[in-house]
Amino acid sequence: MTDPIQPNPAIAQMKPKEINMKKSIPALLLSFVLLSWSGAVAAATVLTNRGSDTFLHLAQAWATQYHEAHPEISVDIRGCGTGTGISALINNHVDLANASRPIKIKERIAAEANGVRPMEHLVAHDALAILIHPTNPLSWLSMAALAEVYDSKGTIDDWGKFGVRVPNCPGNRIHLVGRQINSGTHDYFQEVVLGERRDFKHNMESRDVSSSEEVVDQIGHNPCAIGYIGMAFESNRVKKLKISRESGTELVEPTIENVMNRRYPISRPLFMYTNGMPQGEVKNYLGWILSDAGQCQVQKTGFAPARPVTCPAQ
Repeated sequence: MTDPIQPNPAIAQMKPKEINMKKSIPALLLSFVLLSWSGAVAAATVLTNRGSDTFLHLAQAWATQYHEAHPEISVDIRGCGTGTGISALINNHVDLANASRPIKIKERIAAEANGVRPMEHLVAHDALAILIHPTNPLSWLSMAALAEVYDSKGTIDDWGKFGVRVPNCPGNRIHLVGRQINSGTHDYFQEVVLGERRDFKHNMESRDVSSSEEVVDQIGHNPCAIGYIGMAFESNRVKKLKISRESGTELVEPTIENVMNRRYPISRPLFMYTNGMPQGEVKNYLGWILSDAGQCQVQKTGFAPARPVTCPAQ
């Protein structure tokens, strides 16, 4: 049996009010520490999200809006290219990988060999907009002509082949701007525009850059240039061309409506990949992205939603 606890003489001599104060100050301090600690734990719930530069701005908008409704959740986002994002998923270093193209068979095999089961989630639709300088009088291209421009064996390297003269463009030469090889946009252009039997043209007048912003910057400063980016990126420094599936057929602009009704020839899905079925906060976040609120943010940002959705007037 333990000895009975003896009263502390110092405390016994205090008045009741003094005893409460002495006891309450440490209690308040302890409560403050506990609350601060629990708040820090809640605020430390960070989801990691890497990948496509194409919908980086959309991913940031999703993260901001979700954090406003759920302050305890933050999303750490980096737009480093689809290939880099999927590589991070393969190595199980991220919760969500953004991709502007489907995962490749060799990437899936590498992931499964590493114990990762990539699960695909359609989150939006996009289109590749073909850009030229605003002073270029050209207004449209066919898919075949676009392929001839970018093909390594293509015959079109002069704007004069389209019957136009571009002001302040030395020699009226076409300068190609493309994306680097780790870009899903690069891969999608290769697949849909060039196809398996063609390769990208590379010469002294071509540039491969790492982001949509750089594509716009290159074309905005070079009247000779042509390039391609996701349709949501808007700038008065460039002009978007209309595209026809074949010469003499309908000319179509890269708009949300034309992507949703599949009229625009260079449309594509946008994905997020997780390791298996999403769980916990990743599941909650992805569920919100696919909700009406998340899909309305897709439309607000300039992309086409993954499904038809009715959004409040902006």
